[in-house]
Amino acid sequence: MKKESAAVAEDRRGQRPARGGSSAGRGGSSARSSDSRGRSTSSRGDAPRGGGKGGAGKGGGFQGGSSRGGYQGKNDSRSQDRAFRGRAEPKIRTADQAEYDGPELPEHITGIELDRGVRAQLKGLPEKLAARVARHLAAAGALIDEDPELAYRHTLAARARASRLAVVREATGEAAYAAGHYDVALAELRAAKRMNGATDYLPIMADCHRALGNPEQAIKLAKSPSVANFSTEAKAEMTLVEAGARRDMGQLDAALRTLELAPLTSKSRQPWVVRLRYAYADTLESAGREADALAWFHRTHAVDSDELTDAAERADLLERRQS
Repeated sequence: MKKESAAVAEDRRGQRPARGGSSAGRGGSSARSSDSRGRSTSSRGDAPRGGGKGGAGKGGGFQGGSSRGGYQGKNDSRSQDRAFRGRAEPKIRTADQAEYDGPELPEHITGIELDRGVRAQLKGLPEKLAARVARHLAAAGALIDEDPELAYRHTLAARARASRLAVVREATGEAAYAAGHYDVALAELRAAKRMNGATDYLPIMADCHRALGNPEQAIKLAKSPSVANFSTEAKAEMTLVEAGARRDMGQLDAALRTLELAPLTSKSRQPWVVRLRYAYADTLESAGREADALAWFHRTHAVDSDELTDAAERADLLERRQS
């Protein structure tokens, strides 16, 4: 009996996997080796992987029906708890991811609302990406007057997807300006200017310098040679910024001279005329010239059919003060 047991043990030793689980005389895995009749056999239950001395049931390998070690160790309750918690916990979006996502797009905004020239600049993008950027830009344009902060967030989403397009950086700068983010507006408009060389942004950039407490930089931009080539309206905008910067520096006389060089007596009723006249009247009052200020508040009200200013109320206050 002992001899028979020894023979069986010797036979089992001969069936043990060679290095790394390779069956003797074959290159396949010991988990799915086949005998000469083609039947699937497994030698992993015969001995510990790696040839340990403990025999079956003492750790290592699959261990057949063993309740410990190897593959079964990964099915403990802790791993299940971790998996469950991972599915249950909502993903927290980072600030950059939230910016990329952007606000929800209104269904009626398609992107076709954009100017044809703007849409042309988006054609270099993949079709789906261009459509998404166009919708964010169109939404920003629709919201900039009533909700500038939301419009700004739409432009940030567009910038996150197409930051190399000047039209996107320009839109982001204008929305940031409307929302009062003057440092961002200045940076974005500078980037747009570097990309396309346009100078249309100079009045807004100068006003950003004012808002950030740098009136000297605003005046420097107002003196740029390119201002001479501006349209009448753009020149008026730059005049307003320069006069405001002079007032910021306490230079009321210089502010008045700046405004007096502008077309204050233009017969146009465009908003830029209204704003020029109002700024002039307001500066006259600040300089102590109330009679002149009253006259110009009346002149402002005469062309302010859309009531963009409170020129009529200012005139009434001055008249009551003088009576």
